[in-house]
Amino acid sequence: MRNVVRLFATAILTGWLLSDAPAIAAPTDGASEWQLSGGLFHAQGSDSGSLNLDLGYGYYLTPGWQIGIRQGLNYNFIDDSRDFWLASTTPFFNYHFHVTDIIVPYLGGFMGLVWNDRDATGTLGPQAGAKFFVHDRTFLNIGYRYEWFFSRIEAIDNNSSRGNHVVNLGVGFTWGGAPSKPRP
Repeated sequence: MRNVVRLFATAILTGWLLSDAPAIAAPTDGASEWQLSGGLFHAQGSDSGSLNLDLGYGYYLTPGWQIGIRQGLNYNFIDDSRDFWLASTTPFFNYHFHVTDIIVPYLGGFMGLVWNDRDATGTLGPQAGAKFFVHDRTFLNIGYRYEWFFSRIEAIDNNSSRGNHVVNLGVGFTWGGAPSKPRP
């Protein structure tokens, strides 16, 4: 995990150093966003691990509020057993806090469907993260979400301690929207 954090910090620093102009890039109302992210997990001393990839599209209603949809794929590797995969389709909403035009943390939530070739179930949960703009329309993202699973809404409380922690690193691109106000 330390290597992943170091790699992410190096990517942010490199982006800042290589850009020819300062990033003044906080999203504006009406902007769209594509984001590709992924993560790996392997518990020390266990015989399993997983790879997860997410592709998301978001639309900014205001500079703070964003709605969107995320398609995810999670592949689980299990030694001496059958590997399996899960896909998820989850609409989401986020509120972005404009700390600076470069660092934009967010909080939000999602609710959707998780499925594979054998089963389907509902999922919902909170999410948080930060976008680090390295260019006017390009950012690096670190995000966290907790996934609860349920077959009926009434069963959510019974499964509140049986979910997934998901941490992803990604890259995203924004375009369109209201023109940015020039800086003095």
